[in-house]
Amino acid sequence: MKNKIAIILSLLFMSVIAYYGHNWVINMDDKESKLRNSRLKPIIFIPGSNADINRFNSLISKLNNTEPKHSILKVQVNTDGSLDYFGSLNSKDLRPFIVIGFKNNNDGYSNIKKQYEWLNIAMNDLQTRYHFKNFQAIGHSNGGLIWTGFLENGYDEDKFQISDFMSLGTPYNFSETSPTRPTVILKEYIENKNKLPKNLSVYSIAGTEDYTDDGVVPVQSVMAGKYIFQKQVKLFTQITVSGEEAQHSNLPENDEVISLIQEYLLKTFKSKGKNNFNSKI
Repeated sequence: MKNKIAIILSLLFMSVIAYYGHNWVINMDDKESKLRNSRLKPIIFIPGSNADINRFNSLISKLNNTEPKHSILKVQVNTDGSLDYFGSLNSKDLRPFIVIGFKNNNDGYSNIKKQYEWLNIAMNDLQTRYHFKNFQAIGHSNGGLIWTGFLENGYDEDKFQISDFMSLGTPYNFSETSPTRPTVILKEYIENKNKLPKNLSVYSIAGTEDYTDDGVVPVQSVMAGKYIFQKQVKLFTQITVSGEEAQHSNLPENDEVISLIQEYLLKTFKSKGKNNFNSKI
């Protein structure tokens, strides 16, 4: 009798396992199918240190002065990993703008490491909510460092596909003016550069008032990004923007930067060669 009961219980247990296992496989297949067939490709922005999710309001407003308009979603990552969402995505908008900011937005490499870990949490939650795999990225100042850290340490090519990354005034060597004096962050990013996505186009934008700095970040620090990206990604382009609004804090609103985003990321603008910037691959 005991043997019969044991057999019946075993069969019931196996049936339950088979049922939930079957449902799990179906759910996973459904998720993969949604990601594979998704046409959604957001541009995801990260502001620099001490800036919040409203940092790109002016930039986004300028981009939305032309058609097509882009819906806007903002995400704040709290220190406990919880997320606060503001705004919404239009279901018909395939190229929305998403801004990710951090409650703890302090400067410093130890904090930047925390921020690209928090970015990983936000990216996974966004994918679960909106079922996208492809995206482009923009980071201003230390926001570019956060993206770089994420691409080297948290990015999973089986889950995401990033095609383009544009950094604006990003201090890849912090305040150092010479690549012969690499900081800890530059050394670590160079050490891990082999983890970068190979099929990635990177555009590093430096602003300059006098061809030495943008009022905050040395041009040579921005240009140190080449030691991280060159010969590791599909395309690396260094662009220097000068003239009005080329100061560090004004870069996101700079009309030349707006044109570069339209040309290289949104593909809605073609340069006619009259812009006040220089590029070097």
